[in-house]
Amino acid sequence: MSQRREISEDGRELLFDHGAPYFTVTNPDVLSVVTEWESRGLVAEWKSNFGSFDCFTNKFVNTEHQERESKKYVGVPGMNSICKALCHEPGVDSKFNMGIGKFEWLEHENLWSLIGLDGQHLGHFKGVVASDKNIASPRFTAITGQPPPLDLSLAPELVKLHDIPIDPCFALMLGFNEPLSLVPANGLSFTNSKVLSRAHCESSKPGRSSTSERWVLHSTTEYAKDVIAQSGLEKPSKETLSKVGNEMLQEFLGTGLTIPQPFFMKAHRWGSAFPATSIAKEEKCVWSEKKKLAICGDFCLSPNVEGAILSGLAAASKLKGLIGTL
Repeated sequence: MSQRREISEDGRELLFDHGAPYFTVTNPDVLSVVTEWESRGLVAEWKSNFGSFDCFTNKFVNTEHQERESKKYVGVPGMNSICKALCHEPGVDSKFNMGIGKFEWLEHENLWSLIGLDGQHLGHFKGVVASDKNIASPRFTAITGQPPPLDLSLAPELVKLHDIPIDPCFALMLGFNEPLSLVPANGLSFTNSKVLSRAHCESSKPGRSSTSERWVLHSTTEYAKDVIAQSGLEKPSKETLSKVGNEMLQEFLGTGLTIPQPFFMKAHRWGSAFPATSIAKEEKCVWSEKKKLAICGDFCLSPNVEGAILSGLAAASKLKGLIGTL
C-alpha cells in the first residue's frame, strides 16, 4: 500500500500508488475497520468504470460502469494514508529508516533484543510483531548479503516462514499531459498478454490531483520472473529498468488506440509483490506464545490487502490476550 512521489523534468510533483491500486472487502471484521477508516476520511470508494483488454482480439470487453458486487476502496489522498495514520495512533511511538538486522532472544530475561542493520542496539522488548515475509528467508541474504534477521530455530512455529515463494512484478509509472480519452476504462486487466497484467488511471481516484493524467501499469508475473532471471536479485540497473519500461509502454500502446507519448516514465521492481502461498490459513498469523512473537501479513492468509488486515487483527488479538503477562 505504498505511494511514490516523483518530480518530472519540468518540476511537477507526481504521486503514484505503484503497489496495490485498490482493495476490496468481503469479511465483516475487516469491513468494520474499513468503515471506521472511511468515517475518518482515510479511505474512499473508487467509483469508476473498469474492464478488460484482450491482446489477442485487440478488443476491450466489459468496460461498462455498472453495479459491482464489491466496492473498490483506495486510501486518501494516497494508498499509504492508512499506514501513516496507524503510525500516529495514540500510544504508538514510530521509528523510521530503522532496519532490523537481528532478533535475539534473551532466555533468562524472557525478552527480545533487537539489533539494527548497522549493528546498533535498539532495545529490549517484551513482545514483537513483524510483517515482513522475508524476515527468515534466504532471499534476504541474496539481496542484502546478510543473514536473515530471524533465526528459525528460536521457535518450532517459525519453520513455516522458511523461503515463502513469491511472485514478482514490475510497475511502470506514466505521466501524460492530456487525458487518455480513447481508453474506455480507468482500470483495466489484460488477457493474452505476456507483458501486462493490469493498468490503472491514478488521477481518476478520489482525492487525487488532476493537473496531469497519471497511469500505473503492472507486468505479468512471468514477464517479471524472466527479467529477474536475466538480471539477478540485486538492485536492477538503470538500463534494465529502462528496457522494462519501454517494453511495458509498447504493450500499452499496442491497444491500437491513439495514446500520446508520456512526459514522465519510470519503472520500479516490486520484487516481493505477491506471496504464492498462504502459510497460516487457519491461525491467520504465525504465533509463538512462549516468546510472544507474532508474524503477520498477506502471506499468512490471502495475497491482498484484506488478507493482510485480517492477519494483523489476528496478531493483535494474540498479544492482547497476553496483555496482563507482558
